[in-house]
Amino acid sequence: MKLASVLGLALITQTVSAHYIFSTLIAGSKTSTKAVRRPQNNSPVHDYTGTDITCNVSPSPASETVTVNAGDTIGFKSDAALYHKGPVAIYLGKAPGSAASWDGSGQNWFKIAEWGPTYNPFSFTSLNQNTFMTRIPSSVPSGEYLVRIEQIGLHLTGTPECFISCAQIKVQNGGNGSPSMVSIPGYIPKDDPSVMVNIYDPVTNYKTPGPSVYTG
Repeated sequence: MKLASVLGLALITQTVSAHYIFSTLIAGSKTSTKAVRRPQNNSPVHDYTGTDITCNVSPSPASETVTVNAGDTIGFKSDAALYHKGPVAIYLGKAPGSAASWDGSGQNWFKIAEWGPTYNPFSFTSLNQNTFMTRIPSSVPSGEYLVRIEQIGLHLTGTPECFISCAQIKVQNGGNGSPSMVSIPGYIPKDDPSVMVNIYDPVTNYKTPGPSVYTG
């Protein structure tokens, strides 16, 4: 086999093995894989303006909805450490009814956490991590939600690779907050600098895609 073919095969193998799935929900003292709408595989979504960006490509239905209190911790664990450089964010989407029956459409989403850039050298706080935890603001109203995590890999300039999972939760003992909400898709404009950036050039100012974090 020619050297070029061997190197090409090695590169493909490395790229595939570097992918990951956010497969476990952590909600308060509970962990659950059954509450996660598991993606079909670890391939990324490239079209951040299409409907697959909401909860991935035809994920498997979740079989449970986990109850958690407003103010509790919430997060995800991936099946491998994040190898690609790029931001991570966690969103909550307020279901119009039950989380299990909602596809995530509509202007119902708000961001509650993000893991953004570091500088000198330019990188991201999410790199080499596999667990991402935050806190549900205590002002979040009670009800059923989809909790969504995304990482946007920026290693292929102009072709972002998005790794996404959604899970079903029921928030109780909530507050009266009224966060500003966005639609997913629609939360990242086409060709937005945050996803088109060349991370191999010197970068001194980077804004994580999407809205500001709602802290309540």
